[in-house]
Amino acid sequence: QVQLVESGGGLVQAGASLRLSCAASRGTFSGYDMGWFRQAPGKEREFVAAVRWSGTMTYYADSVKGRLTISRDNAKNTVYLQMNSLKPEDTAVYYCAAAPWGGNPAATQTYRYWGQGTQVTVSS
Repeated sequence: QVQLVESGGGLVQAGASLRLSCAASRGTFSGYDMGWFRQAPGKEREFVAAVRWSGTMTYYADSVKGRLTISRDNAKNTVYLQMNSLKPEDTAVYYCAAAPWGGNPAATQTYRYWGQGTQVTVSS
């Protein structure tokens, strides 16, 4: 069973940057599609970005295109989310997730394993 641990969250001002990391242990990381989701208080968990197991295909929510970039390093069993030009509406708990069997990269049901999340707070 894959274990996922996120890090890199924090409190920043609008316009700043953060890089989130998600380290995987156990399982075959290089065979999993990986995604980032976020959940703001009182809202449902929403898709942010995803990358296929090979790293050749990436997907983004419209709200983050051009500002957030997902990448992975299979040698380090780690997926990253580079977050630039942060906005207050980006404030949420960010979760990484692993999908062993592919599927719709934007659907929460696609992912079997989830991390505990890391808080990102963007002040105006």
